[in-house]
Amino acid sequence: MSATAHPSALVTGGTRGIGLAVARALARDGWDLMVCGLRPDAEVAPVLASLRESGGAVHYVVADLASPRERRRLVDKVHERLGAINALVNNAGRAPRVRADLLEATEDSFEELLRTNLQGPYFLTQAIARDQVARRAQDQAFHASIVFITSVSAEMASTNRGEYCVSKAGLAMAVKLFAARLAEHGIPVYEVRPGIIETDMTASVKDVYDRRIADGLVPERRWGQPEDVGRAVAALVRGEVPYATGSVINVDGGLSVARL
Repeated sequence: MSATAHPSALVTGGTRGIGLAVARALARDGWDLMVCGLRPDAEVAPVLASLRESGGAVHYVVADLASPRERRRLVDKVHERLGAINALVNNAGRAPRVRADLLEATEDSFEELLRTNLQGPYFLTQAIARDQVARRAQDQAFHASIVFITSVSAEMASTNRGEYCVSKAGLAMAVKLFAARLAEHGIPVYEVRPGIIETDMTASVKDVYDRRIADGLVPERRWGQPEDVGRAVAALVRGEVPYATGSVINVDGGLSVARL
């Protein structure tokens, strides 16, 4: 357990969109939280206040996960304020600044997305997992788990945002790697793969997907909501899906189901 009476979780990108929905679901379950993001403290103060209404501790750190130095500072703050992390939820990520055709996309955009969406969570997980392994070696009652939020784009090709797809495909492999490595230590690792979710990231293409969803692109014929993902993550870190490390949980309304 953490240094407090509650289990503790680190949710990256936890002040908006899917990350905020995850944080809210965990707060309702009584978790103490560390959330990180890029916005200044004052800008996220109302969000943090709403999370604290559930009664648990909520801490915030400004951190760019693409930076090794800032990742180390984040981990230090986690240990300073919460002691240990029972659950790591790798949610933070970004879309390309410009949706460019595969034949026109730039190396700068590719590098930015790979550093943020793949390299950042990969090495953050390494740091948190080392600590979780050490704590479980001392106390087998210490409950630990790791969740990666990826995307249906880990498998479904979008040729106007290839760098995003590659970053999410790499993250899907990271899940398998960490699941295989940590299984012997009793630390499950899961992949939650959202579909078309109504967030700030998808606001610019809302009209396009409204039409495509109405035409049957998504079998459930609705947008996914961040809360759909939050509830799935909460169930995983509560331990309600045992003996399933490395599993992919599709939260996509049936989008990924192969159909004729």
